[in-house]
Amino acid sequence: MKKPLWIAVGVLVVLGFFFGGTYNKLVSGEEGVKTAWSQVENVYQRRVDLVPNLVETVKGYAAHEKETLQNVIEARAKVSQITLSKDVVNNPQLLAQFQQSQGALAGALSRIFALAEQYPNLKANENFLALQTQLEGTENRIAVERMRYNEAAKGFNTLRRTFPTNIFANWFNFGEKAYFEADAGAEKAPEVKF
Repeated sequence: MKKPLWIAVGVLVVLGFFFGGTYNKLVSGEEGVKTAWSQVENVYQRRVDLVPNLVETVKGYAAHEKETLQNVIEARAKVSQITLSKDVVNNPQLLAQFQQSQGALAGALSRIFALAEQYPNLKANENFLALQTQLEGTENRIAVERMRYNEAAKGFNTLRRTFPTNIFANWFNFGEKAYFEADAGAEKAPEVKF
């Protein structure tokens, strides 16, 4: 073979490795985001699964607080009805809707815990205390998994925006991943009144 032909073959091989490596990095990053999202869903599901036990425990002590219990049940039902495709990570509006429904459930649960202050027997109930501890742990897990998801999305989004990877990302339709954002009003400190 002639020398120019070897040079051309060498350049093509190097370009092939470069293109393949860049594509593989994008695939790996996207899979990391999907994995992180699966963990977010997992911990949210854990919270949803704990709610019926909590409601049943509270019913025995605060039966006349039907409105609060009904709000929790309705919020859980709305969360359970949401069916999300894996495309939610590519769609900020879908992610915001998901986050809003989860926020409504969290708010309803906080009202149940506020009831415990009014009912000393409920506050001392072992089942209630165990469920409260599990839900508090779950809320912490949710915060951690949301942070991990945002880190994975940031890593992927940074990778897909850098040159020359951005060219491949556009060619192969690797879209930007949505982030979890703080709830509306979270920037304001809560008012505490005694």
